Amino acid sequence: MLQFKIQIRGIIKPPVWRRVLVPETFSFHKFHEAIQAAFGWSDYHLYQFSPQGYGSEPRISLLSEDYLDSVVDAMGVQLKDIFTKKGQTYVYIYDFGDDWRHKITLEEITDAKSLNASCIGGKGTCPPEDCGGIWRYENMKVIFETEPESEEADELREWLGLEDNEIWDANEFNLEKVNEDVEGV
Repeated sequence: MLQFKIQIRGIIKPPVWRRVLVPETFSFHKFHEAIQAAFGWSDYHLYQFSPQGYGSEPRISLLSEDYLDSVVDAMGVQLKDIFTKKGQTYVYIYDFGDDWRHKITLEEITDAKSLNASCIGGKGTCPPEDCGGIWRYENMKVIFETEPESEEADELREWLGLEDNEIWDANEFNLEKVNEDVEGV
C-alpha cells in the first residue's frame, strides 16, 4: 500500500488535505477516482497528474483525440510505476477552469495488502464543485464567517443545497463519511 498526503495548493486557514492509503497496483485513473471521493469532488471535469504541474512531463490523464501524442494513458499506468520512493511528490490538477492544484506526497510504502483505498485523515471542507477556484472559495469562507445573515450568504446556502440559516463550516471534516466514499471506489 502507498500512503499519500494530498493537499489543495493555495487554500489556508484551514488547509484542505486528505491522507489516503492506496494499493500500489491502482491505475492513475483509479487513483483519480479515490482522490475525487476523498475530496468530495463529482468528477465532472478533466484532470492530469504530472511531476510539477502544467508543462512538466509525463502528463498522465485520460486519452483524448486532441492529446494522443502528449499524454500518458491514466488507465494504463500503475502507481508503482511512478511512485517508488518515500517523499516523492507529484501534482494532480482537477478542473482546468477552477484550476484545483493538489500536491501529492508519498509518505510511506507499506507491506499491507488491500484491494481498496481508504482515507485515514484529513482537514478542512473541500471547495464545492464549480465554485470558481481558490479566490471564490476563499471569498465564500469570508462571507460565511463575517456576514452569515447576509443576502449573499443566503444565496450561497441555496446554491450549496443547505437549509435556511444552516451553518457551513470550512473546518468540517468527517473521516467516517469520507472513508466510506473512498472505500467505495
